[in-house]
Amino acid sequence: SVDCSFSQGVCDWKQEADDDFDWNPADRDRGDGYYMAVPAFVGHKKDTGRLKLLLTELKPKSSYCLIFSYRLAGERVGKLRVFLANKRTAPVWEQNKGNDERWRTGKIEIFQGVETTNSVTFESERGKGKTGEIGVDNVILISGLCPED
Repeated sequence: SVDCSFSQGVCDWKQEADDDFDWNPADRDRGDGYYMAVPAFVGHKKDTGRLKLLLTELKPKSSYCLIFSYRLAGERVGKLRVFLANKRTAPVWEQNKGNDERWRTGKIEIFQGVETTNSVTFESERGKGKTGEIGVDNVILISGLCPED
C-alpha cells in the first residue's frame, strides 16, 4: 500500500495550471498535519480546481484500489469528482452534497489494462454556497480490488 496523504505521503501531487483555482492545505482539527481543501468562497459558481495525483509505478494488467477521505461541508458547496487519466471525459466517482460535515470514505477501482492510468485527478466544482468547504484527505493506494465495507 502507498500512502499518498498530504502531510507525510510519498506521492507526487500537482496543482493543474489551466483550471480556475488551487486547492490549499488546511489544518486538521486534531492538529496532526493537514488535508487539502477548497473553501466555498473561492471562485465563482461552476469554476473548477483540479489536484492531480501522478501515478508512475503502477504495473500493467493489475488492479488497484484508491481509498480516500472526503467531505462536502456547507449548503450548496459544489461537487467533488474523480477522473482517471485514460477516461478523461467522464468522472469515475462524483459526490455533490454532504448531509453533514462528517468525513466519509470514497473508494475507486483502478484496472490497469494495456493502457495504464498514470494519474488520478480530484476536481472540485464550486456551487452557489458561500460557506463550508470541499476537502480531501488520507489518500491511499493499495494493490488488488477494493475491500468490502
